[in-house]
Amino acid sequence: MKRETPLLPISDAREAALFFVVGALCFLAALAALTTRGTYTAAKAWGAQIEGEVTVQLRSTDRRSAEAATHIVRDIAGVESARLLSRDEIDEALEPFFGSGGMPAGLPQPLIIVVEAVSDDGTLLAPQIEDVLIEHGLDAIAASNWQYSDDVKDLLAVLRMIAFGVVVLLSTTAIAVIAFATHAALLARRDIVDVLHLSGAEDRYIAGLFERRFWLLALKAGAGGAIAALMMTAMIVVTGAQAGEIEAQLLPQLSLDFWDFVILLVTPVAAGLAARMAARLTVMTSLRETL
Repeated sequence: MKRETPLLPISDAREAALFFVVGALCFLAALAALTTRGTYTAAKAWGAQIEGEVTVQLRSTDRRSAEAATHIVRDIAGVESARLLSRDEIDEALEPFFGSGGMPAGLPQPLIIVVEAVSDDGTLLAPQIEDVLIEHGLDAIAASNWQYSDDVKDLLAVLRMIAFGVVVLLSTTAIAVIAFATHAALLARRDIVDVLHLSGAEDRYIAGLFERRFWLLALKAGAGGAIAALMMTAMIVVTGAQAGEIEAQLLPQLSLDFWDFVILLVTPVAAGLAARMAARLTVMTSLRETL
């Protein structure tokens, strides 16, 4: 059985360049989606931890009075737990500002009580704690961490919009590249197209030849880009596992779970469908207008 000769040579250098471009675009799109999801997961977990927390700062007092204030706070309705931070914990929190040596000896040590509320909302509990401590003659400032959680949620909304815009931009770029390559290939094979027309081939048949060719190319390139994104994600996961607790919080919480693999599997399929659509529309439009 005689094998059909394709319109585009298999070893065409332009096809290799197109394969690289589409693969790179798929890699960036998949990595952007995975990183955004990982960042959202990390920020959501961090926000859930601090939403029910209240931070109490004591001023003009000593540590013994701060310990007494901690017991007072524990007896307030709505408080699940209260803990006075030790000097080592405060030095660790201030390490980015003062270095590993901790606070200079001449500076007064901050006295901070971390309060866990029974509910997830500490906004109502904070002023109550502050009023009770002031009634006991303590100069205290209580602040709920709920506002920080709201700021994180607002940031996540902006991040999702940016990530969606990046994915759309990369997708439209890939479609434009496929359309340009299809048009160039069609012009390069114009003599073969004319022969097919004289042989009675319809435009849909000719478009189908290009459609299948670019579908397979984009599918393979998308698979290569998804594998590269998988390797990069695995590297981030390993780096996060080896990093310290503070450094790990700054990394996207990528876990390569079910939905991450769904994103990786959808990437080559979406690239193939987009390439197929772009090739068909380009060929059909070009045949009607120029050939």
